[in-house]
Amino acid sequence: MINLKKAMVVFSGGQDSTTCLFWAKKHFDDVIAISFDYGQRHRDELDCAKAIANDLNVEHKIIDASILGQLTENALTRDSIDIEEGESYPTTFVEGRNHMFLLMAAIVGKQLDAKHLVTGVSEADYSGYPDCRDNFIKSMNVTMNLSMDENFVIHTPLMFLSKSEVWKLSDELDALDYVRENTLTCYEGVIADGCGQCPACELRQNGLNEYLAEKEGVFIEQ
Repeated sequence: MINLKKAMVVFSGGQDSTTCLFWAKKHFDDVIAISFDYGQRHRDELDCAKAIANDLNVEHKIIDASILGQLTENALTRDSIDIEEGESYPTTFVEGRNHMFLLMAAIVGKQLDAKHLVTGVSEADYSGYPDCRDNFIKSMNVTMNLSMDENFVIHTPLMFLSKSEVWKLSDELDALDYVRENTLTCYEGVIADGCGQCPACELRQNGLNEYLAEKEGVFIEQ
């Protein structure tokens, strides 16, 4: 029988996964965070994830996924590759990453009886990565259950949210300030508001500005 009270969050220490961590803590009695060391360009994100999990009193596991960095070359695993728009996807697209992370999370989750998997993917995000789309997640959920003869449930609370709406959700979870000040989204490895120039920072800041403007407008009207 599936454990309805225990969840595992695929956790990078960024805005989206940290919002998901707060979301999971609200909806489940027991939450575990799982991060992956895949040879990422800015390994500070693992330290950031560890610090956040400690702050929130969440069990945290870091899994060696270095094989991924050996299999694919991209701007997140190679300093020699510039962060820019590619022919099909930005050079920050790590092929197979979410597929591998969800599979590994499921394998670990089975051992810990955590059959609810939470991930911060969103097809409303600017990049359009194929492994962030709802149809991939649904397919992955079916495949994992068939391959492991289990009843995993993949939760994607951010799937159809814009960045402004993600900030709104963090605010509803009483976590907006924490997420803003403690997460690492920046491709240059700068915590909080980041470098302000890379695509990840621009997306994050534009979403925050939009949300705060909307929130202020609602406040004024009241």
